[in-house]
Amino acid sequence: MLQYVFRRLGMMFVVVFGASFLAYNLQAYSSNPLSVFTESTEQNKNFLIAKMIRDLQLDVPPPIRYFSWLRGIVGGLWGDFDMGLSRNDIPVIELLGQAIPVTVKLVITATFLAIILGISVGMITAIRQYSRFDYVMTFISFLLYSLPIFWVAVLLKEFMAIQFNDFLADPKIPPITIAIFSLTIGFIFAGFAGGTRAQFFAIVAGGAIFSAAILTFMSGSNWFLEPALGIFGISFLALSNAAIVIQLISGLDSKKGRQAGFGTAVAIAALYYPLQSLMTEDASFLNVLAIFAVTISVGIAIGYSISKIDRRVYIRIGLFTALISTFPIILDRFMKEFPNYMNSDAINNRPVPTLGQNNDMLTPEQLENFWISGLDTAIHLVLPTIALTLISFAGYVRFSRGSLLEVLNMDYIRTARAKGLTERTVIVRHGMRNAMLPLTTILVNDFAGLLGGAIITEGVFAWKGMGQLFNDALRGYDMNLFMGVFILSATLTVLANLVADLLYGVVDPRIRIRK
Repeated sequence: MLQYVFRRLGMMFVVVFGASFLAYNLQAYSSNPLSVFTESTEQNKNFLIAKMIRDLQLDVPPPIRYFSWLRGIVGGLWGDFDMGLSRNDIPVIELLGQAIPVTVKLVITATFLAIILGISVGMITAIRQYSRFDYVMTFISFLLYSLPIFWVAVLLKEFMAIQFNDFLADPKIPPITIAIFSLTIGFIFAGFAGGTRAQFFAIVAGGAIFSAAILTFMSGSNWFLEPALGIFGISFLALSNAAIVIQLISGLDSKKGRQAGFGTAVAIAALYYPLQSLMTEDASFLNVLAIFAVTISVGIAIGYSISKIDRRVYIRIGLFTALISTFPIILDRFMKEFPNYMNSDAINNRPVPTLGQNNDMLTPEQLENFWISGLDTAIHLVLPTIALTLISFAGYVRFSRGSLLEVLNMDYIRTARAKGLTERTVIVRHGMRNAMLPLTTILVNDFAGLLGGAIITEGVFAWKGMGQLFNDALRGYDMNLFMGVFILSATLTVLANLVADLLYGVVDPRIRIRK
């Protein structure tokens, strides 16, 4: 194993060296920074041209300039790492250090959401191939996959920012909107549930009535201006999460599984008020971790106490139910600060921004409030995160659906069914695990591409991340900055491929790496 890793690391250095050499020379030969003087009428034009040639070393062939730059990178082996200065005389390392957190904050949320939702929906469509739900999700995924990201971003800014801010001036939902939206929700619920035609329309009616009741309550109670989940919302979400976790791990027909899952859900709902003591205005991220520690410990304890037989199964049910059900409690606390946030002078009753990554006009007192500052960050993340998630979601749906369909046609799946295993066991324990193998490379490389940035999305929403840094380097013929972004992205990409190869042996025990 170690020999394999060291051999791959050696190959990695060769690949990164070759790719960086080609990138540097292609950028150097394809750009002409002196073109800005073509139509210049400055009297000191010749002096400015000579100064640029001297500053950018344009009289030195690009291959030699590359090795001059590479000397600073190799210097890291003896503690003298240097990426050089940008054209603004700012260290490239400093610019990267400022842009990386911005890009990670923007892209990592969208990536996680796209992975979780895309793989889940894709595998459900594969299990229910040629059903109504499969046809609808296939249409939606192809539609989203074909949409340009800049167009999606512009639509989001128009409807989810500008028009939604206008709506908050008088947040009353028209009856026709409630009816259309409720029917849509009802059809979505029915698509997930399936069943006979009579069952399908019964679920449509039930889902529509339930959704209409919720929307009517939200419209009549001023909920959009003073949002909160409350104990009833927390309890409903905890029980719903428990049902999903139980079905995936043990099946809803397991009595002890239901006890572990629903028992944990009830305990989480009971902890709603006691946990408020950890969510004061002067709270910090450590308080959030403490809340998760409390709820997860309770879930593990409940699962542990259910039975001595198959104890690990019930512990997992309790753990995941507690983990997922804690997020609504945290969300509820952020929502309670929305009225104070919205009525502040910096927001002026228009909370959803269209540009920027934070609000610089918040007062020091508001910034010291963990929940208001966190709410500000979350609201600025909403639109770009949705834009990135929608596009990535479509790809994951198609990949995961095709992967699981291929696995379900394998001989060992037919053998598992012939042995009498339940369909849930066949799909969850055999099908899904093996279907993740071809998805591993895609997942790892997507995480490696996080630091590459999202050039178009960052441009549309005016985020100063790695994407915009790379764009600025290209436009300004800033070779040091260009190579700083490139070498970081290239290194992460080749490392991701190594990690993917190593994960193959974890996902599929049949795979063994030759020494």
